[in-house]
Amino acid sequence: MNRIAFLLVPGLHLLDLAGPAQVFSTAAETGLPYRLAYIADHEPAGGPDHEPEVPTAQGVPLRAPAAWPDLTAADTVLVPGWRWGPGPVHAPPVSAGAARRLAAHHAAGGTVASVCAGAFALAHAGLLDGRRCTTHHELQDVLARRHPRATVVRDVLYVTDGRVVTSAGIASGIDLALHMVAARHGPAAAARVARAMVVYARRNGDQPQAGAMLRHRSHLSDPVHRAQDLIDAGYTRPLPLHRLAAAAGVSERTLTRRFTAATGLTPLRYQQELRLEHAEQLIAQGATTDAAARAVGFTDARMLRRLRARP
Repeated sequence: MNRIAFLLVPGLHLLDLAGPAQVFSTAAETGLPYRLAYIADHEPAGGPDHEPEVPTAQGVPLRAPAAWPDLTAADTVLVPGWRWGPGPVHAPPVSAGAARRLAAHHAAGGTVASVCAGAFALAHAGLLDGRRCTTHHELQDVLARRHPRATVVRDVLYVTDGRVVTSAGIASGIDLALHMVAARHGPAAAARVARAMVVYARRNGDQPQAGAMLRHRSHLSDPVHRAQDLIDAGYTRPLPLHRLAAAAGVSERTLTRRFTAATGLTPLRYQQELRLEHAEQLIAQGATTDAAARAVGFTDARMLRRLRARP
């Protein structure tokens, strides 16, 4: 079980929190091993067992335990951003105790992540020193100036540097969370979560551009998604068009038309793209072209060679 613990600081933006929380809770609903926890970085008025009220930038107060849960190296602490201005940016509303906890969790092998201004909390904990990172485009200069040992990467949605993951502004927390699901469970799992949330499954940042499973999922055609689910799960096997059409619940002609309109590819070309992509990964790991071709389902390595040579 992977716990995602959200550190709630005063003035946090609701979407910074709700976007990633929705991704991981939806992932859990699909059977992936996620459990969410919330920590209020706010001094409790009624003793250690009291749940303090954390004000948000949008005016909706939140309640969460002030006590930190027991975390393991498999867990992630994610810091949502907050409403910024001269005060919040230059003096992050994260307590010294929370900063120590963030640093200790990372030192113990855990992952830390941030959305938007949350990067300032990680920097406050010393976790961005010597690392590449990003934040909201309006805050990049401030972060670089305030923390010169950090390398601020501009104009990306998120950056991964070891076990430190930072994302740009507000809605990019969804992209960050989908990337984390894809990195741990594969792009097909992330695509399923994105589809359930009716959002684009996109990747952009410190990782290679999206693989085929994600690159061609940015559409809202359910029949095409159903056909893609079947191809994604069995791209190494022969998949006759009539079988794909039956799974999609449409005729072969309709599937081909809708598939091409949604992805720019025919079903066969999409399957070939998956095979080519995985074959390239195997070859990069030292496999021969013949071995890679067999592994991804080509009966003749000449087909793989032709696809690799195609511009």
